[in-house]
Amino acid sequence: QVQLVESGGGLVQAGGSLRLSCAASRSIFQFNAVRWYRQAPGKQRVWVAIITRGGTTNYADSVKGRFTISADNTENTVYLQMNSLKPEDTAVYYCNLPGSSVGYWGQGTQVTVSS
Repeated sequence: QVQLVESGGGLVQAGGSLRLSCAASRSIFQFNAVRWYRQAPGKQRVWVAIITRGGTTNYADSVKGRFTISADNTENTVYLQMNSLKPEDTAVYYCNLPGSSVGYWGQGTQVTVSS
């Protein structure tokens, strides 16, 4: 069992940057990977980025080259650095840890990118 809290969202202009945080209530080292997802208004939740315990990262094509996922095991926190933001990045962003069924999810943090 683990609780996740996303933070760092807000309103930014297109081309701007934002860093999201996902704070876990306990060590994330026990998990094989951490993923970021996002859900735009009226849309399905989609995968954005992943970081594995070994440090491997991968990204959805829509954010590749603009977003960077990282982890700080000391702080039990995973970050999503978002650069060159576009209006289509507007969504609620969630972090996820693998587990039974759908795993563990936070409540999300809203990111709004204005044109």
